[in-house]
Amino acid sequence: MKEEKENNAQHFLDLIQKSRKGKFKVYIGMSAGVGKTFRMLQEAHSLLKNGIDVKIGYIETHLRKETHELLFGLPVIPRRTIFYKGKELEELDVQAIINLRPEVVIVDELAHTNVEGSKNEKRWQDVLEILEAGINVISAVNIQHIESLNEDVKRITGIDVQERIPDNVLRLADEVVNIDLTAEDLIARLKEGKIYTADKIQTALTNFFKSDQILQLRELALKEVASQVVRKVENEVPQLNALKHEKLLACISSNDKTAKIVIRKAARLASYYNGIWYVLYVETPNESSTKIALDKQRHLINNFKLAVQLGAEVIKTEHQNITDAILMTVEEKQITTVCIGKPHLNLFKVILSTTIFRRLLNKLSLSNVDLVILS
Repeated sequence: MKEEKENNAQHFLDLIQKSRKGKFKVYIGMSAGVGKTFRMLQEAHSLLKNGIDVKIGYIETHLRKETHELLFGLPVIPRRTIFYKGKELEELDVQAIINLRPEVVIVDELAHTNVEGSKNEKRWQDVLEILEAGINVISAVNIQHIESLNEDVKRITGIDVQERIPDNVLRLADEVVNIDLTAEDLIARLKEGKIYTADKIQTALTNFFKSDQILQLRELALKEVASQVVRKVENEVPQLNALKHEKLLACISSNDKTAKIVIRKAARLASYYNGIWYVLYVETPNESSTKIALDKQRHLINNFKLAVQLGAEVIKTEHQNITDAILMTVEEKQITTVCIGKPHLNLFKVILSTTIFRRLLNKLSLSNVDLVILS
């Protein structure tokens, strides 16, 4: 009875704190130049006309004429100046925004990495701080900056995007709007000089702005926004939420590359099913802290951090038998889907491990648990 009262009190406290936070709107696009910043500035003018106290916290116009012109008439909060390695650089002034307390602040480039010495390492952390202060934020990000899509983006573009935001930042958004353009329209904008200056157009056309790449990135953006809408509906309609019982378990080893793939793909699955998910690492006697290589230890820690950033609960357990450890975790956490990486085994190892794999498969099928092999 006491525990029930405490849970009810905590639930009410959570509702109060949620109502005090600012609302968060994110414009998402498949690439630079689709018009995210332009749309944010248009919205700022519309809000201002309707008597809303809106201010520009940080906008990057990239010297695009039509975008830059929209800044006129909008109140701008001066940026914070930082001296770094002999250069004068500008960053978002979080404290000035919190002190001024506008109703709405526009903050561009959500995935931006702040200059060394800033309070927060990333701009998305600045935005969370502003939201906690009860200020509404409108921001923007490109699809290639979403953490769990990193491998997909690399496969499509050949580029390993370094500036990324955790998926759960996007999930915190009250509204996600996709700024959509056809590949033809985007390439036409590029050729007209509306995205980059003339000296950069040809390089952009031969590298990032290829029609097939744009189409694939566009598909990723559309899918992401669609899944956000599904999650919002399921979270806000109690009957639908009650039907959802998906719990995923991503099993990783000390193999850094495979672990990253499993974590990111499991995060996408969990996001798609709006499910709870866990990352399990079983430390066998061969991989105890005294035997495992230091670089593998470092990679493991980084992968645990990645999993947490993407919304997982990390489970690290010591066991002589990996299959037994997985099955115990499946039972304890009431897992519905187990995700494992595609094994990189030679024929001899395949023969030896077949019985282990078959045992895992048989046990899971008896428990009505799905097994997904992520390649």
